[in-house]
Amino acid sequence: MKIRKIELNDSENFLNMLKQLDNETEFMLYEPGERRKTVADIESFIKSSENSNSLLLVVEDDGAIVGFLSADRGSLNRIKHSAYIVVGILKTYRSKGLGENLFSVMEKWAKESGITRLELTVIKQNEVGIKLYKKMGFKIEGLKENSILLNGVYVDEYYMGKLL
Repeated sequence: MKIRKIELNDSENFLNMLKQLDNETEFMLYEPGERRKTVADIESFIKSSENSNSLLLVVEDDGAIVGFLSADRGSLNRIKHSAYIVVGILKTYRSKGLGENLFSVMEKWAKESGITRLELTVIKQNEVGIKLYKKMGFKIEGLKENSILLNGVYVDEYYMGKLL
């Protein structure tokens, strides 16, 4: 398995992986079938990520994209020292150290890019995700009450952050 920056020609594989994630976990934002993005939309997203000095990493296994981590850098002067993190890994590839590896690569990039704050949100019930984030040095900074409607029930999210 290889962790690398996404390339424009990854657009279709990346979109397919995102749609598969939508079906495999309740801890991502999109519900199954809700993602209406096209390959062209993903191409625009990749270009936008590059142009904003943000980072979009993928995990590749034998030509297939099986996970990702995005670090969306703030664009305004007052927040360009921070990046908002989103991570997802396909079910059969979880618990293999890929999350830790993605975070390590991202942190190296962040330090080289002058980013001093990393942040993310996570559903309170996502115990595996919270454990990973804490292991990587993130701390719970706050609570977003009734943040997500999951299976007809409002659930809370934690705000988590890490200073570099």
